[in-house]
Amino acid sequence: MSPSRPFIQRPVATALLMLAIVLAGLLGFKLLPLSALPQVDYPTIQVQTLYPGASPDVMAQTVSAPLERQFGQMSGLERMSSTSSAGVSLVTLQFGLGIALDVAEQEVQAAINAGGSLLPADLPAPPVYAKVNPADAPVLTLAITSDSLPLTEVQNLVNTRLALKISQVSGVGLVTLSGGQRPAVRIQVDTRALASFGLALDSLRTAISAANANGAKGSIDGPTRAYSINSNDQLLTAQDYKSLIISYRNGAPVRLGDVAKVIDSAENNLLGAWSGNTPAIILNVQRQPGANVIATVDAIKARLPELQAGLPASLKVEVLSDRTKGIRASVLHVEFELMLAVLLVVLVIFAFLHSLRATIIASLAVPISLIGACGVMYLLGYSLNNLSLMALTIATGFVVDDAIVMIENISRYIEEGEAPMAAALKGASQIGFTIISLTVSLLAVLIPLVFMGDVVGRLFREFAITLGITILISALVSLTLVPMMSARWLKATAPKTAAQKGRAQKFFDAVMIRYDSALVWVFKRQALTLLVALSTLLLTVLLYVLIPKGLFPTQDTGQLQARLEAAQSVSFARMAELQQAAGRLILQDPDVASLSSFVGVDAANNTMLNNGRMLINLKSDRVGTQQETMDRLRRSVQTVAGITLYLQPTQDLTIDAETGPTQFRVSVEGANNNLVVLWANKLAQRMRELPELRNVASSAGATSASAFITVDRDTAARLGISTASIDDAFYSAFGQRIVSTIFTETNQYRVILEAMPGQHNTPESLGSLQLKTGAGGTTPLSAIASIDERQAPLQITRVAQFPATTLGFDTAPGVALGQAVEKVRQASLDIKMPASVSVTFLGAAGAYQNSLANQLWLILAAVVCVYIVLGVLYESYIHPLTILSTLPSAGVGALLALMISGSDLGVIGIIGIILLIGIVKKNAIMMIDFAIDAERTQGKSAQEAIHQAALLRFRPILMTTLAALFAALPLMLGWGEGAELRRPLGLAIFGGLILSQILTLFTTPVIYLGFDRLAKRFKSKDSA
Repeated sequence: MSPSRPFIQRPVATALLMLAIVLAGLLGFKLLPLSALPQVDYPTIQVQTLYPGASPDVMAQTVSAPLERQFGQMSGLERMSSTSSAGVSLVTLQFGLGIALDVAEQEVQAAINAGGSLLPADLPAPPVYAKVNPADAPVLTLAITSDSLPLTEVQNLVNTRLALKISQVSGVGLVTLSGGQRPAVRIQVDTRALASFGLALDSLRTAISAANANGAKGSIDGPTRAYSINSNDQLLTAQDYKSLIISYRNGAPVRLGDVAKVIDSAENNLLGAWSGNTPAIILNVQRQPGANVIATVDAIKARLPELQAGLPASLKVEVLSDRTKGIRASVLHVEFELMLAVLLVVLVIFAFLHSLRATIIASLAVPISLIGACGVMYLLGYSLNNLSLMALTIATGFVVDDAIVMIENISRYIEEGEAPMAAALKGASQIGFTIISLTVSLLAVLIPLVFMGDVVGRLFREFAITLGITILISALVSLTLVPMMSARWLKATAPKTAAQKGRAQKFFDAVMIRYDSALVWVFKRQALTLLVALSTLLLTVLLYVLIPKGLFPTQDTGQLQARLEAAQSVSFARMAELQQAAGRLILQDPDVASLSSFVGVDAANNTMLNNGRMLINLKSDRVGTQQETMDRLRRSVQTVAGITLYLQPTQDLTIDAETGPTQFRVSVEGANNNLVVLWANKLAQRMRELPELRNVASSAGATSASAFITVDRDTAARLGISTASIDDAFYSAFGQRIVSTIFTETNQYRVILEAMPGQHNTPESLGSLQLKTGAGGTTPLSAIASIDERQAPLQITRVAQFPATTLGFDTAPGVALGQAVEKVRQASLDIKMPASVSVTFLGAAGAYQNSLANQLWLILAAVVCVYIVLGVLYESYIHPLTILSTLPSAGVGALLALMISGSDLGVIGIIGIILLIGIVKKNAIMMIDFAIDAERTQGKSAQEAIHQAALLRFRPILMTTLAALFAALPLMLGWGEGAELRRPLGLAIFGGLILSQILTLFTTPVIYLGFDRLAKRFKSKDSA
């Protein structure tokens, strides 16, 4: 029984079913969120600990190591890396995709609590964590400046009235304020004046801490009234601290102002940020992993006017960068490409059917399928993004295929003189199984995409399922609505005479005659045709081996992340000058719209003091390519002596969990730090010699000058000076030590103790620092210690608690990621790196390695799935092989198209090839279905049957191929935001279809005959 018969006979029920699908789809479309890509991220948490004044060695041993010990025991942890620099420890924890972020958060908090007892007692604050991927660029950047207020006051206002409110918005993972101008009272001690009173720094620190308090004092409950107890125990201003009595000498008070300069300043004065060339507080907003970027930014912007109203009028809040602008533009371009694809497909149908009514009937499958898919997408929690819209665009060519096959078959019977109702019943009955075969086999192609592993697989699962849903709905439309409308809307027409036919029909008839003649010619030369088919298979394998391989194309999002690197021993003041000089040159470039820059080391900037960071926003109307702009900026900044500029474009798709100056990174790991540094430097040197790589960067063995104190313990013990008291004195003098806290109603402010700037600028001058002896007097450091200059690490990096270092690199123009990865791997072999030191590719380079291992298996899995499904449908081992014989020619076309266009074979290209498997085998199915039927029901020979089938199916084959071709055309010629991501898919499908169409029209019939002869030979042997 025909599955279409009940729907043809019940037009009202069929129409209402389609209406229900459309209404559900429209509701889903209205509710679908907008985003750049499917929301798939590794659950990533970053733990930050601040310990001002601590060297990288101290941070690594006393902060990072105890925390890593606890974190290493957590289940589901895939990668743990730590960076310990001056005063900052950052531990990045990346969990498996199966771990929920909330569960990971609970485990991290429990580990922090467990390790708390091992951390230094004088940490100013316990470790804090943020549910954020540090490699993600900020989704929104605000610059806050003022012409009248000092930056310390600006920071205070922004922190209390803006940052806290923004961090409460759903989807926000971390709000950071770059610029570091948090208000504080700084006490700058004149150590010589202090020594003249016989006092040391620890006495001063104790006196300040004791003088500023804000503790509980209790209450009095009298006979009739109760009283709370309060006092002036807090010192709130710099003036209050100046008049503080710290000791008495000869009966006279010694006030703090006598031995120190007390000023209102910043908590950390070794931090700076600029908006363009203007000092500013930069507010960066990063999203939580998995959060919708557009929904998050929209929610922030909705609250921004209200928050700005609470700020003084003298504060200027400027949006420096908004990632959603590019995302919205990208989605808009894809939507336009989708509409263009629909229009082109409709024109293809009209060109072949020559009937407006038939065209409308066939075309209805497109909007119903696409709109209906939106309803299911909403139920599955998907979003409208580049990949789901790309799936819908490609689906335009797929979904119309079934409708074309159905209406073409019905139209053929009408053209032969049948009544529309009879033609619809007969044509639908004949083609129903073919449509089911086409749909099931096409869904089989998508099975490997659904079950792809890792983050890349999760990403494309939404693509595959969206495409699958659309194909299922199109099959339903083709089996129900199309034959029902054909039976009632198409008109019976007498066969047209040659004079009545239009130009297009005459042209098509002429092509048919030539195709018929060519088939006869090919049937006489079957061996040669089989040889051509075999050669396409061999050529496919050869091209697959030769084509450069990559992961994802580099997107042009209109934003660049920059890192500037200076000499390792550079001071903060000099680094700030170099950063501003580079910023001025970058702003002069015609393609640059704005930039924000930052210098210093804090929890928001996990680099060394000799590194600065910038976020560069490019103009949307720029003429040149992104790469040309980057090259020009590098050349421009080269004129600033003593600084190197590294640039990488911000990407919507971020696989990295760590940041770096370059786009790709490789980690060198081992058990011995000296060994890791040695071989990392050797590998970096070898990589710099490779023409395929450029901008090779290494942090291995980065050191700066250090003053090393060698204490004579015997002399120190005789004077009653302990090692701990020496450390305390140095920390108080040079560590921006927090000695007290001022509590207010809205915030807390630190009191910072330090030596007077300028008194101790050289290692030799440290000898005059006064230490308190056991007898109560003071003695200079030079009396108990010697001081010499040594090299000390600027940063200590570990992976899974073992020493590691990271090498960064970019690929040279025209070099694919796969070639670069292979060259780096070969370089590690060339230098004979020992087995105790391992090389691990990180982020995109690491994901490429994993995807490379699965690329071929993914294609083979798709082929096997299709073979199994077709074998079940046809109850044959042979016919599926005939259908699959069309694939090599499609592979040749796709690979050639990618190579000619200069594209590498990445994940998008592989998906294009997998989809090609689904498209090109449709042609063979249509041909072979009719041939089998002709053999069984009409008693024709195999050659007569396949010859007739090829001619009868020529028009629908040509129509479906051109429909898919024109659906891919907008993606191939795509422009605007995100076009780089879509183009390989269009190229692969367009190139594959053109070549396969030309070849399979001739090779498929010949292969069918070859397998038929083979099957008969096996049968004759079995019967014998």
